[in-house]
This record gives sequence, structure tokens and C-alpha cells, in this order.
Amino acid sequence: MLLSRKPDHEKRAGRVEQDNVAVPVLAAIPEPSRRSLRGLDWFIFFLADVQTGFGPFIAVYLTTQKWTQVEIGLVLSIGGIVALIGQMPGGAIIDAARSERLVAGLAIGTIGCCALAYAAMPIFPVVVAAATLHAAASCVLGPAIAAISLGLVGPLKIGERLGRNARFASLGNGVAAAVMGTAGYLLSSRSVFLVTFVLAIPTLIALSRIREEEVDIARCHGEMPREAPVPGDTNIWHLIRQKPLIVFALSVLLLQLANASMMPLMASTVTARSSQWATVLVAFCIVVPQAIVALLSPSVGRKAQAWGRRPVLLIGFGALTIRGVLFATVHDPYLLVLVQLFDGFTAAVFAVMIPLIVADVAFGTGHFNLAQGIVGTATGIGASLSTALGGYVSDKFGNAIAFLGLASIAATGLLLILFVMPETRRTGVEAKEMAG
Repeated sequence: MLLSRKPDHEKRAGRVEQDNVAVPVLAAIPEPSRRSLRGLDWFIFFLADVQTGFGPFIAVYLTTQKWTQVEIGLVLSIGGIVALIGQMPGGAIIDAARSERLVAGLAIGTIGCCALAYAAMPIFPVVVAAATLHAAASCVLGPAIAAISLGLVGPLKIGERLGRNARFASLGNGVAAAVMGTAGYLLSSRSVFLVTFVLAIPTLIALSRIREEEVDIARCHGEMPREAPVPGDTNIWHLIRQKPLIVFALSVLLLQLANASMMPLMASTVTARSSQWATVLVAFCIVVPQAIVALLSPSVGRKAQAWGRRPVLLIGFGALTIRGVLFATVHDPYLLVLVQLFDGFTAAVFAVMIPLIVADVAFGTGHFNLAQGIVGTATGIGASLSTALGGYVSDKFGNAIAFLGLASIAATGLLLILFVMPETRRTGVEAKEMAG
């Protein structure tokens, strides 16, 4: 199939903005073995188990060690800042790596040691160092998982693979929360970090099951085989200036700005209206969306390939908007738990769509993981601003106004996707691209 000859800059500008994007010959990508695919499944499952140990359990554990809330807040803030500024460097490290498995293994080992440090020496310098190292290691793990997935299955099958990744991550989160909560209740809060350290072992074993020779390094980095290079395609500044990436990063920022503070505000509302059952209700609000993510994520990947990316994104933003409006208008605390079902739809959509759209936009540049870091930075900024903004509006004007404001932000993201975001889906059209 011959493509009309256009100036290079015109061809590059329109490459990902068409619904039917012609891609190079990809039919020759071999099917990965069942062993590698299963290894990736279980690696993601156990990694979610490991990461769960560093959630709210840190605050509980340090409180039992007689830490002040100021000290706990400082440690959590340091970890959050490192996680935010490390997104793009983490992606760049994965792009530069010659073995994503090795980088992921080193990161897992680091996180396991951090968990052991929490349990062994809960003193300020050690905990600060552990929080910093854990955040830094986490910055490379997210890109590494997406890179390994892309390297295994290629760009045309990545949607369904990412859906499967989200399913196993959700299952891992749910199982780990139950196991660690039980360990903390029956033994001690310190045992949570010992369990986390132990879980690093099956995580590494699962990673070793992924065959190195089946993870194509060029695909991991989003490189594209060509008969001749197209000047500028692999330039970092060309990637950063791409309209789809800029618009999508902005939409993700709006998503997190609207979403991150909804759950804390809802929890305070439930506690005020039904303090006796607040803990149980909030637990349901956490578990139920995770179950929905596990159930729906593979379907999200398939539908994104069949329908295109934009319709699925609109569903995710629509569910978030409806959730905010219902939180503002529903007063029964038990009905609020049902409203939280919409969080599952949003989470299922974006767990798959964020790495999928980044793969669409960045494939061919060789900087897929750097692009993940850009969107990850937008995610961190939005989430950080959300809690402060939501809390301020709630204190000044009440929870109902805060929820309506968050719903308005989500609606803005929906309109951005509807009117500005181009379609990025790659189809099975396989054509050799001519260098002008």
C-alpha cells in the first residue's frame, strides 16, 4: 500500500490523529509463550501485594511507635514529593535500560529492603531513607510493567494485555489488604512490613518466569522498525509537542483533580451521618470498586480496540461526573456506598487507558516510558492539588458544594476529550511507511 508523499512534518503531525493509523509491518511479532504471559500475570499480582503494604498501614504503624502526626505527615510528604519528581526520570531510565526485567528486579529488591527497614528500625532517619527509596523504586516499576507488556505482545495487542494487567493488580490489592489487615489485627502492625518483605520473594520468582528473549527491547521503548528513519520521529521535543500527549496529560490532571479528594470527603460524610458503621461502610467503598476493576478491565481493553479510545474515555469521565453529583445530592450513608460503584467504572477505564493511549502516542518515538512519566507527573500534580482544593472548599462552603465543584472539573475533562482529544487507536492496517 502506497501512502501519498507529504512533507515530513505534515506526516508526523497527523500520524496519531487519525482513527485508522497505518502502522509498519507488525504481523511478524511472535506470540509470547504461556509461561511468560503467566509470569507477567503473577508478577503484577504479587507486586500489588507488596505495594499495598506501604499504604495507610504506614501511618498506623508509626502511630503505634509513638510518632507524632507532624512526623508521620513529613515522611509521607517526602515520599509523595519524590514520587512526583521521579516520574519522568523513572521513565527515562526504563527507556535507556537494556533489560526491563533487571531494572524491575532491582526495584523489587529495594522495596523489600525498605519494608524490612520499617519493621526493624522505626527511627526517623531510617524511615525517611526507606520512604525515599521506596518512592524512587516505584517510579520505575510502573513504566517497567507497561514496557514489558508492550515488548511481549506488541502495539496491536497491548489494549487487551493492559486490561489483564489491571485485573491482576486489582485482585492483588484486594487480597493483600485482607491478608495484611488480618496480620495487623492478629499479630501487630509491624507484621505488615514483614509480610511485605516476604511477598517480595514470589514477586521476583514470577518476574523470572518471563523469558528475557521474548521481551523485545525495541518495542519496550516504543521503537518502530522502518525501512528508513524519518527525521525527527525519535526526537524528545517532537514527542513532548505532540497534541494528543499534551491534551491527554491535561485530561488526566483534571481526572485526578476531580477524583482524588472524593473518597476522603465521602468518608467524612459517612462518618458524620453514621459513625457506628463508618469503618465498615468505608471498607466496602474501597473493596467494591476494586472488584469492579477486576471484573471489567479486560473488557475495557477489548472495547477500546473495537470502539476507539475516545468513547471509552468519555465513559470514564462521565461516571466520575455522575458520582460527584450524586455525592452532593444523596444523603443516606448506605446509598453513598452504592454511588461508589461509579468509582469502579472510572478506575477500570483509566487503569487501562492511561498506558494504552501513551503507547498509541509514543510508539515509534523510542520514548514510550518517558511519555508515561510525563502523564504520571500530571497524575501526581492533579492528585496533590485535589486534596487541598477539596478540603478547602468543603471547610468554607460544605461538602455538597465541594462535590459539585469536583463534578464540574470532571465534566471539564469530559468536554476536553469530546472536543479536543484526537482518536489515537491503531488498527490492524499494516502498511510499510515511506520516508519522504
